Amino acid sequence: MPKGEGKIEIVVEEVGPKRKMSIKEKVDTVYPWMEDTVRRTFTVKTILKRFPILQWLPKYSSEDAIGDLVAGITVGLTVVPQSLAYANIAGLPPQYGLYGSFLGAFMYIFFGTCKDVPMGPTAIISLLTYQSLHTVNIDPAMLPVYGTLLCLLCGIIQLFMGLAGLGIIIDFVSGPVSSGFTSAVALLILTSQLSYILGINGGGSTFPEMIYTLFSNRKSIQLTDTALGIVCIIILLLMRLLADVKIGNVEDDQKNSNSQRIFNKIIWLIGTSRNAILVGICGVIGYHVNEQNHFKLMGYIPPGMPTFEIPSFSTKNGTIGFLDMVQDMGSGILVLPLVGILEDISICKAFANGKPIEANQELIAVGLCNIGNSICHSFPGSGSLSRSAVNNSSGVRTPFGGLYTAVLVILGLLFFTPYFEYIPKASLAAVIIAAVVFMVEVRVVKPIYRSKKSDLIPGVATFIACLILRLEIGIIIGIGLNLVSILYHAARPKISIEINKTRAGIEYLLITPDRCLIFPSVDYVRNLVTKHSIKKGIPVVIDCSHIYGADFTAAKVIEILTQDFSKRGQALVFYNLKPSIAAIFEGVQPKNFFTCYDKQKLDEIIRNTNQNGSNV
Repeated sequence: MPKGEGKIEIVVEEVGPKRKMSIKEKVDTVYPWMEDTVRRTFTVKTILKRFPILQWLPKYSSEDAIGDLVAGITVGLTVVPQSLAYANIAGLPPQYGLYGSFLGAFMYIFFGTCKDVPMGPTAIISLLTYQSLHTVNIDPAMLPVYGTLLCLLCGIIQLFMGLAGLGIIIDFVSGPVSSGFTSAVALLILTSQLSYILGINGGGSTFPEMIYTLFSNRKSIQLTDTALGIVCIIILLLMRLLADVKIGNVEDDQKNSNSQRIFNKIIWLIGTSRNAILVGICGVIGYHVNEQNHFKLMGYIPPGMPTFEIPSFSTKNGTIGFLDMVQDMGSGILVLPLVGILEDISICKAFANGKPIEANQELIAVGLCNIGNSICHSFPGSGSLSRSAVNNSSGVRTPFGGLYTAVLVILGLLFFTPYFEYIPKASLAAVIIAAVVFMVEVRVVKPIYRSKKSDLIPGVATFIACLILRLEIGIIIGIGLNLVSILYHAARPKISIEINKTRAGIEYLLITPDRCLIFPSVDYVRNLVTKHSIKKGIPVVIDCSHIYGADFTAAKVIEILTQDFSKRGQALVFYNLKPSIAAIFEGVQPKNFFTCYDKQKLDEIIRNTNQNGSNV
C-alpha cells in the first residue's frame, strides 16, 4: 500500500440554516476586481448626484407645489403652440413637436439639475434637425423615421458624453462664438418663417438659398396670410410688454392692495400666455373661414397619444440600413448633441444665481430625455431659453413644474388635436418670429468691442459662416478659431523684461513669463532669453512664479539653455520655480541648473557670480 493511503479523514460540517450572502460579499468574493467600481458607483454621493430629485424632494413644501403648478401650467400654454411651430421649422408633421414635449419634460424631473429648464423642441435644434434631414438622399416620406432615429442617436451620444465626463467640451465654446451662432440661427429661423407669413412655398438650408427661394416665389404671395401674420407679430410684441406692466408699488408688490396684486397677476398672465391666446383666437378665425380657403391652415393632426416603440433602424423594408441612414444624416448627428447641451448649459448659467453648474449631469439628463422622446416618435430637443424665462418669471421652485407642463401637452394630444388643424400657419410663424427676433444678440457687440476687440473675430466669423454655410460648418469654424487663438497665446506667452539691482547694487536681468512652458512656447522663450542675455551680458534671473506647467520638450530646452549660459560664464537662476516643475526639469539631469526661493539667497548668488565671473 503506498505511503499516505489507508488514512480516513472525517469532515464534520456544521448543520444549520445557510446564511444568504449580501451583494457586497458576493462582489468581494466572486468578483474582487469589481469592488472598487461598485463602491464608486453606488456611494450615496454618486446616487444623489445622478438623481438630483433625491436632494430636493425630501424638502418639498406646499409653497413649492403652488409655485410649480402655476409655472408648469403657464409654460404648458406656451409650449403647445411653440412645439407645433417648431415641428414646421424641422420640416416634420406638427404632431411630432407635441410628441417631444411631454415625456422628456417628465424625465427631466428625475435627472435634471436646473429648476428653470423645460425640456422640449427648441428653435435652434429644430433648424439643425431640418438641415440634417433635408438632404438629397432622404426620401421626404421617410423624414419622420429619420427624425426619430436622429433623436435617439443624439440622446445616446449626450448620455455617453456625460458618463465620460466630457462636459468640459462646452468650455471650448466662447461667448462671442456662442453669440454669433445664436444670432445667425435666429436670422435663419426668421427668414424661414417668412414663407408662412407670405403664404408661399419656402425652402433652403442657408440664408442665400432661403432668400433666393422667397424671391423666386414672390408672385405667389397671399395677402390674407401676410396681413394676418403681420398683425399677429404686432399683437405678440405688444402683449410681451404686458408682462412688465404693473400698477401701484412697482418695487414691492406686497405693499399693494389685494385688488392691485390681482390685477398685476392677471395682466402678467395674459402677457406670458400671449402665444396660446393668440393661436387660440386665430384657430377660431381659421375654423370660420375654412370654407373660403383664405388662410393656409395646419391641416389634419392625428389625435391621441403616439405609439411607444423603439425607433426603426432601417427603412423601406430594410433596403436602407442603419449605416446608410447615419450616412444620409451626415455631421448633424455629432453637431446636434453639442449644440443641444450648449443651449441647455446656457440656460443653467443664466438662472444659476451663483450655484455651480453640473455640466456632466445635464448631459446625462438631456441625453436620457432625448432617448425617451425618441420612443414616442419625436425629433431632438433641449432646454428652451424663451420657455425658461417664462418658467422663471412664473415662480417655478423645482423641476417638478415639468410634470404639469407634460400633463397639459398630453391633454392637448388627447382632446384638442381636432381643433389644432384650423390654426393658420401664419399665426404660428408669427409666434416664432416674435420669439427669435430677440435672440439676435446685437447688444453684445459693443461690450465685446470695448473689452477685447480681437474676440469679435471668431464671433463675426461664426455669424457669417453659419449664414452662408451649413450651421454645423459654421460652429466648427468658430470653435476652430477659438482653438487657434488659445494655441497662439500658449505659443507666444507675454514676457516682461526689466533690469533690477541687488542690495549691493549689482544689476541683473529679470525675465518673467506669464504662463506655463510647454512645447509650443518654450523655443520662443529660449530665443528671447538668449537674445537679451547676450545683449546685456549680465546675470539673468527667470521669475517662474507664473509657470504652473511644463513638459519634456521644455525640460530639454532648459537643459540646452543652462549649457549655453555655462559656456558663456553667465549666471542663470530660476527664481520661485515650483517643486513639481523643478522635478520635470531635473528629470533630464541638466548641468548648472540652479533654483532659488529667497531674495537674500538670490542676491548672494548674483554677488558670487559677479566676483567669480562664472556661473555658480
